Amino acid sequence: MAAVEEQPFEKEALWLEEVLGEKPIEWVRGRNEHVLGALGTPTEHPVHDRLLSILESKDKIPTVSKIGEFLYNFWQDGSHVRGLWRRTSLEEFRKPAPQWETVIDLDELGKAEDKTWVWHGYSLLQPDRDLALIHLSPGGSDASVIREFNLSKLAFVSESEQGFVLPVAKSRVSWLDRNTLLVGTDFGEGSLTDSGYPRVSKQWKRGTPLAEAELVYEGEKEDVAASSSFEWQPGYEYTWRHRRVTFYTSKKQVKFGKDGEWTELQVPDDVELSAFKDQLLLWLRTPWTVGGKEYPAGTLLAVPTTEFLKNGAATEPTPLFVQTPEAALETYCCVKEYLILTILHNVQNVLEFWKYTPGSSWEKTSRNASKGYQTRRVRPFDRHTSNAFFLTAQGYTEPSSLSLHADAGSWETTEPEKLKQLPSFFNADDLVVEQHSTKSKDGTDVFYFEIKKKDCPMDGTTPTLLYGYGGFEISMVPGYAATIGVSWLEKGGCYVEANIRGGGEFGPPWHQAALKEKRHTAYEDFVAVGEDLIARKVTTKEGLGCRGGSNGGLLTGNMLTMRPDLWGAIVCQVPLLDMRRFNKLLAGASWMAEYGDPDTDDWANFLHKYSPYQNLKESVAYPPILFTTSTKDDRVHPGHARKMVHRMLELKAENVYYYENIEGGHAGAADNKQRAFMTTLMFQFLYKTLGLKGD
Repeated sequence: MAAVEEQPFEKEALWLEEVLGEKPIEWVRGRNEHVLGALGTPTEHPVHDRLLSILESKDKIPTVSKIGEFLYNFWQDGSHVRGLWRRTSLEEFRKPAPQWETVIDLDELGKAEDKTWVWHGYSLLQPDRDLALIHLSPGGSDASVIREFNLSKLAFVSESEQGFVLPVAKSRVSWLDRNTLLVGTDFGEGSLTDSGYPRVSKQWKRGTPLAEAELVYEGEKEDVAASSSFEWQPGYEYTWRHRRVTFYTSKKQVKFGKDGEWTELQVPDDVELSAFKDQLLLWLRTPWTVGGKEYPAGTLLAVPTTEFLKNGAATEPTPLFVQTPEAALETYCCVKEYLILTILHNVQNVLEFWKYTPGSSWEKTSRNASKGYQTRRVRPFDRHTSNAFFLTAQGYTEPSSLSLHADAGSWETTEPEKLKQLPSFFNADDLVVEQHSTKSKDGTDVFYFEIKKKDCPMDGTTPTLLYGYGGFEISMVPGYAATIGVSWLEKGGCYVEANIRGGGEFGPPWHQAALKEKRHTAYEDFVAVGEDLIARKVTTKEGLGCRGGSNGGLLTGNMLTMRPDLWGAIVCQVPLLDMRRFNKLLAGASWMAEYGDPDTDDWANFLHKYSPYQNLKESVAYPPILFTTSTKDDRVHPGHARKMVHRMLELKAENVYYYENIEGGHAGAADNKQRAFMTTLMFQFLYKTLGLKGD
């Protein structure tokens, strides 16, 4: 068990938290040289070029968004390493090889400005849709520069034209009208929360200095963030204010219509709130009694906006989805007249369609379950003007496809237009996808997906990689595993994804079952899956590896310290590992609602039990482990992984590998070449340690 009191080694290693310090960077370069010397240079490994060809393939399906008459897409390939924001027409997009018009070339922009720009998206002016705020990150960090862009002229709005520009920060920005922004950014001392996000929101007029922007809303220093935003829908306008008190709770205000009054919403602090025409949508995270009836956590309710703001409650809300033990709402999207729900039923995909007529009622028009282990994603074609929608479908061995459905009202009876089909990047003919379940320590059923050869011998000889996350209500669902297929499945390995507690596979209750002092349930679930793979003779402990990143890195870090005997190898990517100091590093304070507050009794009561850094012990036979992180990660501090490795080396642990990418942000890589490099490095490690032949 970790010592409750701070130990000398913790203070002595704080120098590794100096991200760009000369001494830490020298240490990083030394560890990078060590791992490359031990495993080999990834670019020279046979799998590297194949991975890079997949990542840079021109056959990838472009994800498009309709703006005006054009479909816009952000694209990266071998010729455009940093990427292109480009556009084309629907008619052209239908062609096998459409012609694209370049909107912004990040490679050329970076060359001209001597910057390494990474695309972070855009914020579009509604309803005009001719101006956008472009978010560009230097090197891949969460912080971005924000610059105004004219979509009619295909040019940034210059300083002489009084264009909006925000310097590098973790800004929150929204258009109020074409000459006014609602801005939360680093305005100087006192303007950020302890988590490093905006504490104040201001109204900034075009042509005036940012320093003169007018304060419109503010939160507390201890909050995660405070923000204000404007939302336009045809015939309806909403202005929102959110004081995010914790990662999952916030105080909410709304103004309905330009001349409406600000109303403090009397709803649970953890409800997720949005609007569809003249209805408010309330997605419950905890049970709530309204209109004389209690609705369980995970339920989605629709209430009339005017009535709700006037009375503070709705006498008869419409339940669009009610959580059950087997079924959870994963997400939803809006088209002109329909709300489309994506539901997980025992982690299998279901789509449900609701039609709404303003001033009238809601009507459920269809429900459709996926075929096999398939994930379907729905995106609006043009939310405000059309009932059409894009649908992507994919599975672990099923390459992605993109279809256009002309009308949500008749989508099951009308043949969709298939726009794109991803080719197969690996041979899946001899693979099988199965769903299994096992009992966790407390008797809870835990599902997992397993992909392997059809003739897998089931005698314990198959090298197996188990992936997990288990946090922040994020679900593990089937997706086309091209890089896994090439690097692992084709070569005879088995790949497994675990649906452990802490995720969203079974809604808020599944997530909340692993919060704070209950965190151990996520780890027990993961161990149960690993043990079941051995019990079913898929593999042995010598052939069983596990992998996780970010919160999943905390998971695999705990697998190292809690069950070192269970694993043949561990991959721990961009991880949290020092839970005594996580709230003091970068965005860590915002995650205390997930993990607890180490500056309170939480540390002594439970947090110290799953802080891998403090739980390392001398003379323990730890399995081989690869840590990877990024110097540019401004979400999870690279100091977590640095200090963990430093401590393991102090304790003379063997087979400890570490690689830190100098760029890349929290994703660990900033472009496809870096992604191929990091992915190859990981598999080189797994080939070496789990015995799968990688050549």
